[in-house]
Amino acid sequence: MRDSASRLAYRGRTASIGFAQGPFVRVDAGANGERVAGTLVDEALALRSAIDTASRQIAELAAIAGGEAAQILEFQVALLEDEDLVSAILAAIGEGEPADAAWRAVLDEQIADYNSAPDEYLKARSSDLADLRDRVLNILRGGEGHALRIPSGAVVCADDLPPSRFLEIDWSDGGGLALLRGSPTSHVAMLARARGIPMVVQLGAVPAGSTALLDGEGATLELDPSIEQIGLFEKRREIHRKSRASARAILRRPAASWRGDRIKLLINIQRVEDLDYPDAQYADGVGLMRTEFLLSERGLPDEETQFQVYDQVLRWAERRPVTIRTFDAGGDKPVPGFTPDGEANPFLGVRGLRLCLARPEIFAVQLRALARAAVRGNLKVMFPMVTSAHEVEAARKLFADIVQDLQAKGTAAMLPDLGIMVEVPAAALSIASFKSAFFSIGSNDLAQYVLACDRSNGALAPLVDPLHPAVLELITRTAEHGRRAGIPVSLCGDMASDPRCIPALLDCGLRELSVNVSALAQIKQTIDRLGSGGGT
Repeated sequence: MRDSASRLAYRGRTASIGFAQGPFVRVDAGANGERVAGTLVDEALALRSAIDTASRQIAELAAIAGGEAAQILEFQVALLEDEDLVSAILAAIGEGEPADAAWRAVLDEQIADYNSAPDEYLKARSSDLADLRDRVLNILRGGEGHALRIPSGAVVCADDLPPSRFLEIDWSDGGGLALLRGSPTSHVAMLARARGIPMVVQLGAVPAGSTALLDGEGATLELDPSIEQIGLFEKRREIHRKSRASARAILRRPAASWRGDRIKLLINIQRVEDLDYPDAQYADGVGLMRTEFLLSERGLPDEETQFQVYDQVLRWAERRPVTIRTFDAGGDKPVPGFTPDGEANPFLGVRGLRLCLARPEIFAVQLRALARAAVRGNLKVMFPMVTSAHEVEAARKLFADIVQDLQAKGTAAMLPDLGIMVEVPAAALSIASFKSAFFSIGSNDLAQYVLACDRSNGALAPLVDPLHPAVLELITRTAEHGRRAGIPVSLCGDMASDPRCIPALLDCGLRELSVNVSALAQIKQTIDRLGSGGGT
């Protein structure tokens, strides 16, 4: 949307806070260039080679990215391994179609099917298909297929940007991301926040430009700015820098408190490397360790691989608590060989604990590794996507049997404290029925299910309000039950890392928050200001 204050200033929505000044680079979808078709055999071989190259590139990106980003990329790898898809393209080549034309025709048809699907999950995956289409076309037409040539520190502009393209860009020298569409709750937004890259979405129509100023705090994009605009931008950026420096200084002070209560601040991690972030050492522990990054490689991780990862995090934490979430696969995180194919609505399908209980041979490997790690530190284990108490009891029994079996064989093992993610409205409404050592509220999915809005759908972003009274009521209900029953309750979703949500969460009765490590300093500063009577 055009900002009336300036002819070349545009306002969108903040997806990641920060400031970027640099060359303005448009990254438009589509692969250009002509190629000369060969014989039918040559074209078939060219297609196979391009698919193999694309598969290798995406697998390499997944291995580097880890975490939830890797799960998104695995969707593309699975498509490239779909022999039915490849056979349809080879059939078209056999009828005389060039490899690139055959590939585009089949992929365009699938993209159209996904875009017309009533299910929002499938619509959201159409951008992944478009990304895959263009990657293979680029390889077929002689391009590198994956390397986006982006100047250092550039403000990258696109209609939308799939995670694989984001991960290919070298962000080491800064830069920013300006999307004409997009959503602040998308996977790319998650990646931008994790890396501290400013990002503004839903900017609408934006013309070409040479240089840009991107203000992720004010959600503005300024093109070819004047000296006056640059001066004002630099002042805003300096205020932001000083605020972040002040917040980091607060990390060294005693624990945050509010109305006489100590507020525990833990961190969320997606992979072990997140602990290298300097601010991590000041956390009260790990409130959420996602384990899906272990599923990003080809095949499923064995027990020893998992044990070594869990042990490494526990040794880092020393006696601080480490809460590890069991595999939360499914939904928007398909895993070949683990999650079911062809679900009409994966967000409401076999995912989280439901999936693990349905695949005990895979679940048991993870539980054995966790049972062994439990003797090495202050481990807590929580189950995701829980709907009813009997699911938890089934998981508890399986876990206890595994511990007993390990101990009988002379292996050091123990049953850690077991808790649940409160992200299904039914769980929040029946919270007293769960025998749980602790509760951790997953506000992202909770808001999605309460508000009936796919959080990855940019068109619904204005409706996905975590501060909606219905969402806050379920958070309050869970926190009050925990207080009455003497059971710890934390919140580990994006709300905990959003300063504007902190007053509401404290009013709901929460005294334990698990935040993105990059937000730790800012959230502690926000709580300190609230405790001293200041604003946010």
